[in-house]
Amino acid sequence: MMQNQGAAGPSCVLEGPLDPCSIIIFGGTGDLATRKLIPALFKLYANQALPEDFLIAGCGRTRLDDTKYKKKAEEALAGLHKGDSGKISDFLALIHYHSVDFDEPASFDSLADWLSDLEEKKGLSGNRLLYFALPPALYARAARLTGSSRLCRPKKDGWIRLVVEKPFGRDLDSARELDEVLHQFFKEDQIFRIDHYLAKETVQNILIFRFANSIFEPLWNRRYVDYIDITAAESIGIGNRGSYYEEAGVLRDMFQNHMMQLLALIAMEPPASFETSMVRREKIKVFQALRHIPLERIKDFLKLGQYGPGLIDGSPVPGYRQESGVKPDSRVPTYASMELYLDNWRWQGVPFYVTSGKRMPQKMTRISIQFKEVPHSMFRNVLGEHIMANRLVIDIAPEEKISLTFQAKVPGPRICLYSVTMDFAYEGPGKAMLLDAYEKVLIDCMQGDQMLFWHQEGVERCWAFLTPILQRIEDPSSPCSLEIYKAGTWGPGFSRHGKASSQHS
Repeated sequence: MMQNQGAAGPSCVLEGPLDPCSIIIFGGTGDLATRKLIPALFKLYANQALPEDFLIAGCGRTRLDDTKYKKKAEEALAGLHKGDSGKISDFLALIHYHSVDFDEPASFDSLADWLSDLEEKKGLSGNRLLYFALPPALYARAARLTGSSRLCRPKKDGWIRLVVEKPFGRDLDSARELDEVLHQFFKEDQIFRIDHYLAKETVQNILIFRFANSIFEPLWNRRYVDYIDITAAESIGIGNRGSYYEEAGVLRDMFQNHMMQLLALIAMEPPASFETSMVRREKIKVFQALRHIPLERIKDFLKLGQYGPGLIDGSPVPGYRQESGVKPDSRVPTYASMELYLDNWRWQGVPFYVTSGKRMPQKMTRISIQFKEVPHSMFRNVLGEHIMANRLVIDIAPEEKISLTFQAKVPGPRICLYSVTMDFAYEGPGKAMLLDAYEKVLIDCMQGDQMLFWHQEGVERCWAFLTPILQRIEDPSSPCSLEIYKAGTWGPGFSRHGKASSQHS
């Protein structure tokens, strides 16, 4: 294993204080808030990475008082900082709750008045971060209600920012409709379309790896790369999200956002400088270069699957159609593998195999760059024609590491080759600085840094690519073939030059 040559310096730590602000979580009693956001905010607080002055306001339909909501938040923090009850107690003192009615605009003005009084008591400036931890169907309504209320009238020199979770619509038309509503009340620099995948440390490192190391970028093109695998596998099923997943499926849930962003980072051209607008522009160029899949030959480029009953870690699990909230004859895919091509100079002719599925043998997010074999084997008389090609693997989850595989000679008198792997893992002195994805997202929102967030044009370009595919596979008169795979297996997959899919190897 390769070791880090020195620890990260002081400049790698957040510099300067964050603006005092109020963090308002709509859907404050929901799964996202209690499972992700409250724990992330507490960990930032425990590590002194939040503003010196702030408050958290949970909002939702459920009628609760502050005491009951604090209790709910405390339950969400169970297991964090054991033995440090004082720190948790101090954090809970900063949490408040106010119920809202999404059918009653006046309740949002009531929320605004309540929040203004709270901010005045705490000496806050009126900066507000509005987080929509809501079902996607409520985004447009919530934007109208918040945007037209006193909640979005900042004090002088104050700021209002809106965080919207994916999915951004369910097709191109609905994405445009949602954007139109958002822009009635918020400017583009106020809208943060979140994709938490982009906040993972290894994902952020892709651009550094590519563009800060001169030995890799010259090889990052069609002349040297055979194909690229991008895989996001999950061992879990849909859990209690059956009703949502029946409307979404794997293409809306994973491909329109996470998978397309990983594709963009791997395939994009180097921006002129590491600035938000320039990085976003190069990503959009990748989406523009996506070759549309010929719908009459869709089976040649798209494999769909749905998990059936099987075993995970030796224990039996139900199939998708046996899950709560799922139709017994559902045709919704839980697995998809696409063979994609980019029509540009760098990647012409290079296949990108983009795959995501549930109930796989293990949780794994991995990008594999498979290089071409040597053009001429001078060792054919000794080793034969075939020499295993080099492979670069970027592991994003559950491990965060980068590995390079190459050939070396086995020690001894004979000429024998074996594969050697060099690894870089996120460990050592810098480990304490690693942030969870939601922790990083929240800091960026408070800083007003949109580097890791979607631009609307990128959203629309991806929907323009996926919408015809979705219409084709969801057409009841000509549905695309759906293969049932056993839970705990790798799904249908593509072949790579006549060999079985190697995404998991």
